Amino acid sequence: MQAAPVRATAIPSFTDALRAVESLLMSSGQRTARRNAWASVLEDRRRAKDRVEAQRVLESVAPRS
Repeated sequence: MQAAPVRATAIPSFTDALRAVESLLMSSGQRTARRNAWASVLEDRRRAKDRVEAQRVLESVAPRS
């Protein structure tokens, strides 16, 4: 007697699940706008982190009074 073949189905990630819900609730334009807004938030955070690092470098090399 042969064993039945095993079929593995990938469990969707949390992100995949959120995107599925998002696609049900929003039109295509809203999804695009939300993703663009999130990309903008992430870019702003990256720039803020770079500014903080640049400030630390400048303060470390500035002459002390």
